[in-house]
Amino acid sequence: MAKDIDQLQGTWKVVSLEMDGRSLAESGSISIKGKTFASSGMGAAYEGTVKLNQSAVPKTFDLKFTTGPEKGNTNRGIYELNGDAWKICLATRGSTRPKEFAAPPGTGIVVEILKRGEEEQEAEPDKKDWIGDLGYEPASELEGEWAMVSGTFDGMPIDERLVSTGKRIVEGCDMTVLFGKDVYSKGKYTVDRSLTPTGIDMHVARKVQRGIYDVKGKILRLSIAGAGQERPHDFSSNVGDRRTVVVWKKISG
Repeated sequence: MAKDIDQLQGTWKVVSLEMDGRSLAESGSISIKGKTFASSGMGAAYEGTVKLNQSAVPKTFDLKFTTGPEKGNTNRGIYELNGDAWKICLATRGSTRPKEFAAPPGTGIVVEILKRGEEEQEAEPDKKDWIGDLGYEPASELEGEWAMVSGTFDGMPIDERLVSTGKRIVEGCDMTVLFGKDVYSKGKYTVDRSLTPTGIDMHVARKVQRGIYDVKGKILRLSIAGAGQERPHDFSSNVGDRRTVVVWKKISG
């Protein structure tokens, strides 16, 4: 019998995504190499090992995360594999494996359909978006160390496990976001004080995410669009908008 792990080798792109009973804008990909995986989505990168049981009914798989925000966790799921189509149903919290391909509200279960794709090639940066071509100065109100209080991505609350370990460190125009000891993103920023609320551009890995922010006392609110999308005008996040809205509280600096 052919091994599914051999058929899964390569890169798979998400073409359909449902979570907690809601359809979301598809995004991300999963690459399988040997018995390891690397995935991207929700602005983060994840790596780990994959374990399949193709004799189970339905077929099952476990993802054990070794890097990224979910490091140390194991997500359990079921799958179907039909040529270049791969359907998965994954529990993103808890240890109970889904029994069917459904994502009821409040369960944290994700159903995805993936199609085989080619390895993504990083595009050459647009010079106007590359921090090396920009003049910038630090925004003193953003300096220091911040703890995550709450967050929403694409209209969905960010997992409390991530929120409780989220930290933002700003030194000059350098910014680093961590979950626990794992670096989620690291880059620079520029601000535009001609906008209300103040505009901010995040320059990470030669990609730009545009946003707005305000600071009241020790509370910082950020509303950030997905890479390449238009700057948001408020602090809302709705299903399908790929927007991240986070509240931070200053703890030092």
